[in-house]
This record gives sequence, structure tokens and C-alpha cells, in this order.
Amino acid sequence: MRLNAIFAATLVAAGTLGAMQAAFAAGETVGVSWSNFQEERWKTDEAAIKAALDKAGLKYISADASGSAEKQAADVESLITKGAKALIILAWDQDAILPSVQKAKQRGIPVIAYDRLIQEKDVFYITFNNVEVGRMQAREVFKVRPKGNYVFIKGAATDPNADFLRGGQQEVLDAAMKKGDIKNVGEQYTDGWAPENAQKNMEQILTKTGGKVDAVVASNDGTAGGVVAALKAHNMVGIPVSGQDGDHAALNRVARGEQTVSVWKDSRELGKVAGEVAADLIAKKKPAHTTIFKDGSKHIPQQAILLAPMPITKANLKAVIDAKWISKEEVCAGVDAAKAPPACK
Repeated sequence: MRLNAIFAATLVAAGTLGAMQAAFAAGETVGVSWSNFQEERWKTDEAAIKAALDKAGLKYISADASGSAEKQAADVESLITKGAKALIILAWDQDAILPSVQKAKQRGIPVIAYDRLIQEKDVFYITFNNVEVGRMQAREVFKVRPKGNYVFIKGAATDPNADFLRGGQQEVLDAAMKKGDIKNVGEQYTDGWAPENAQKNMEQILTKTGGKVDAVVASNDGTAGGVVAALKAHNMVGIPVSGQDGDHAALNRVARGEQTVSVWKDSRELGKVAGEVAADLIAKKKPAHTTIFKDGSKHIPQQAILLAPMPITKANLKAVIDAKWISKEEVCAGVDAAKAPPACK
């Protein structure tokens, strides 16, 4: 009987502690440092983060580094000065951001690396499984074009995701490349993930190869858009092109047959999880569903949450419509009725 009473008292105490932690967190401020808020998807992420913080009774403040590592460092300092008790950072440069992370750490402010890895043992990492995203991109392109000249348009050299994606792509294509069925005729990083830089890189590769390109593994929808623009200039639209993020323009390109796949990462879920983890860390609670991530170049073990992505092709475009990610009208705009995918019929 006495043991039962002690156990019950322990449960009550734990519940009281949890309530006290939540009350302590309520009303605090979370600072979000965006690397380049101009990209379409970050607005969706922001709305989800705001909603999760609002539900937890937390305040949201943010800053946009506009593609500058120096400005991002100043932004983080400003967010700390404004009273942020947790930081969510989408890093522009994984190395340049480390001094800012150390400043936050010295002040006891938890840091969440949002969608892009920051290699520091006390930083909590939240992203999708980017190696698997790369695998999905390569699989879908390979299904359509199992042989030929491949081009790899990668992300920014300063972003670890660029290499995670490329690693996943190589896993899928390696056997065919060793066999000689696939030839790598061009591979370029894309400064800032900018579509115009991807277009320029693609144009240069098309010139160098005399237009002898059969497939392009582009690492996100922005770079895919640049690739498709370059292909249009050479009357080559329709060769397999990959992407990721589920950008609305990209999903329309999939429906129109200009892009083969966009690996959908529902950033509404990613933002929601980031807001919830920020609330937990402020309240000094361990977030649920965590794993240990140590696949960065420095192999530093970090607490992480990795969400599952989903490849979207012509065959399953209805999935993003049903999820209210995009309307049928947006997906199917300008689609040739004779070549319309199932979602547009």
C-alpha cells in the first residue's frame, strides 16, 4: 500500500513539474533566423512555426539574412538581444554560423538547426531525411531514363544538404554508372540554390556537351526551374528532371511533363515540429520522437528529428491536392488535355 502511495505521489509530482515547466515557457520568445526568405517554401514553414508557437503560448520574432553569412550573424545577435529564449536557425553557411551558435550556448539559449545541418553537439537538428530525398530523385529519373548522359545540378556548396542529396542520388545510380549505362557529363554546385545560377550552369553544360544530355538530377525545385528554362532554350523540354520541395510551379511542371518528380517535404509538418521542439527546449523537456544523427562530415552525434519525404510524379499528383497543399486548378493550369495526368482528368 505504501509503495502505491509513493508511486501515486511521484506521478502527481511529475505532472506538477510538467505543468510548471509549461507555465515557465509560456509567454517567452522564440527567434527564427532565415537564411534567404525569398524562396517560396519558407513562407509555408513560417506559418506552421508561428501556429505551433502560438498554440504553446510563445512569441515569434524573426530576421532574414538575405543570403549573407555576415548579416545572419548580426541577426542572431539581434534576436538574442530582443529576448529570444530559443533560436531556430536556417543556416546560410554551416561553418560561418558556428560563432553565433556558441554565443547562444554561452547564454543558455537552445538552438535548433532548421532543415540545414549545423554541426555542433548541443544543436537540435530538424529536417527531412535528405539522403532519402536524393535516392527518391534518382530513382524516379532512372525509371524514365535507365541509360544515357546524366547531369547533376547540386545545391549550394555551403549547405550540407547538397552533399546529403548527392550521396543519396549516387547510391541509386552507382551500379549503372559503373556498368557504363549512365555517364556523368556535368556536375555543378548552385550558388545560393538560385534558379538563375542553376540555369547558367545548365546552359554551360549543354554547350560543353553539344546538347547531348539525356537526364538531369536537380536537387530542388528552384534549381529544376532553372534547368527547365535552359532546356526550353535548346528545345529539349521533356527529358527527365528531378526536384524537391513541392513548389507550386514545380508541381505544375510535373503535370505538364516538364519535370519528372518533385520530392514533397510537407513543410507544414516540419514547421509544426520545430515550434513544438522550441517549446519543449524552453520548458527543459526532452522532445518526443528524437533520434541520434551523426552522418554529417564531422560525424558529431546530435539529437534530431527526421521526417519522411514523398516523391510526387504524374501518377500521384492527387496526393498533394488531397492534402490541400495545392489546388487542382494550380496543378493542372495549362496542361494539354490529351496528355493530362490522372489528377487533372
